[in-house]
Amino acid sequence: MSLRQAAVRTPPLRAPDPPEPDPSKPEPPEGGPASGGGGRRSSLGSAFPQGAAEWRASTRRHALFLIALLGATALRWTTLRAYPSGLWFTGDSYFYIGHALNPRPSPTRTTGYSMLLWLLRPAHSLYLIVFVQHVLGLAVAVMLYALLRRARLPGWAAVLAALPVLYDGYQIELEHLVMSETLFTFFLVAGVAMLLWRPLGPDRARPSWKQAVAAGALLSAATLVRSAGAPLIPLLPLVLLLWRGGWRSAVAFGTAAAVPLLSYAFWFQQVNGTFALTTSDGIFLWGRTANWASCTKIPLPPDEQGLCLPRRVQAQRIPPGRLDWIGTIPPRQRWRFVAAPDANRTLRDFAFRAILAQPRAYASDVLRGVGYTFENRRRPYPNDTTEMLYHFRDRPQIFPGGRGWSGHGGTALGDILTYTRGGAPSRVNLPEAKRMIAYQDRVHLPGPALGVLFAVGAVAVLRRGRTALLALGTATTLLVFPIASADFDYRYVLPVLPFLCLAAGLVLAPGNGNGPGGAGAVHQWIRASRWWGIPGSRRRGTGPASGP
Repeated sequence: MSLRQAAVRTPPLRAPDPPEPDPSKPEPPEGGPASGGGGRRSSLGSAFPQGAAEWRASTRRHALFLIALLGATALRWTTLRAYPSGLWFTGDSYFYIGHALNPRPSPTRTTGYSMLLWLLRPAHSLYLIVFVQHVLGLAVAVMLYALLRRARLPGWAAVLAALPVLYDGYQIELEHLVMSETLFTFFLVAGVAMLLWRPLGPDRARPSWKQAVAAGALLSAATLVRSAGAPLIPLLPLVLLLWRGGWRSAVAFGTAAAVPLLSYAFWFQQVNGTFALTTSDGIFLWGRTANWASCTKIPLPPDEQGLCLPRRVQAQRIPPGRLDWIGTIPPRQRWRFVAAPDANRTLRDFAFRAILAQPRAYASDVLRGVGYTFENRRRPYPNDTTEMLYHFRDRPQIFPGGRGWSGHGGTALGDILTYTRGGAPSRVNLPEAKRMIAYQDRVHLPGPALGVLFAVGAVAVLRRGRTALLALGTATTLLVFPIASADFDYRYVLPVLPFLCLAAGLVLAPGNGNGPGGAGAVHQWIRASRWWGIPGSRRRGTGPASGP
């Protein structure tokens, strides 16, 4: 090839291509130094409208619940105006106030609720106590709604499930009592929400060990508020074991729950000489069995002879919740203090012997108490005076002149005046009080509706499995355990309500996207069985026989 030909074929020179950007180095923002430093203002200006748009979209998505929450808040605000000093439950409320003045473990009840009152004591305000309890009641409804939306329920269905917690008149009244139930329910729902948050999510993962630790701490706190939460401590780890690899979460839950309970038991031992949470379970179990226990049918050691009620007293069928406090019953005749450790052990042993010797009588008594939950009318149980304490009132309460619980002498009224620094212990503003009285009479969930919720929750267990089982199992335990160990009481029913609503709401939640679950899987198996052949084919028996 000649030099001239080579020169003709040589391509002309051109500028090299720009280098490709390095992905490891961030790109300069728009409008950077070359544009006069306006990049940051432009970026922030575009971020704020986007956040506002997301906030508006979230508000629209939850608008129905926000409206319901606003209405429930208005009802509670009316209650606060009607009864600015709260409402009192005879005996129990005085106990909690007294132990807030002098914190210590009591043989008769766990004192976790008194710790809340002790924390609020610097304000010297009964109004603040019931205000906080109403906030906790609304928080329970928010957690219930959040769990159901997490399970992909439509907004209207999640709001419908939360309505009983938001609007039940007896629920609002219980939040206004100086009593432990609202704090107890809040801790329970928060703990169960921790366990169910991941399983109800899109990946249906088992609860993590961190969530199990938080749930264990919350459930133990609930038990220290009310000992009725104690059976959930061993039962919930059993449910956690149903998940693959759930043993880690179960161990984490058990460890986190044990630490506060053991600490309280050590404190109890230092004060009362016995390693326990309380020493009053014996007298309550005795009362549960006293109306049918027959000393001729129970093999009793000598120290338990004479603890049976006379037949003429048994014939009166005095409710255990009232019988336990009568001064002429055999335990109170024998022991000066029935919650003393020795008395407690003897009474508990007597009750266990009675249950083993007469199991049908015990089961019948418990089932009768459970049945009261689902009646369409409210009984004056254990007596009309106690049941009336669950109703809004039209006049201030009268306080007894008996001893106080602070351990410093004085009366219950003296303890209250010490806590409030002389503030009025009971006030009623009639215009608002009349409204709440009328509201409670008309707006509450009747007993048969609770039965329907239990039935729907059972269907949800078939459809949703472990998540619904955890909710329904919690509700069942909270309902049956107080009745089986002490007696039926209407205030024991209301902590059950959020878990019933959760279990019933889960029946409307969609499956996990991997085919039908629960009852749907059973239906699919039946269709694929030899009676139906392959799904989509003709039914067996319409063609030639293929063998037995």
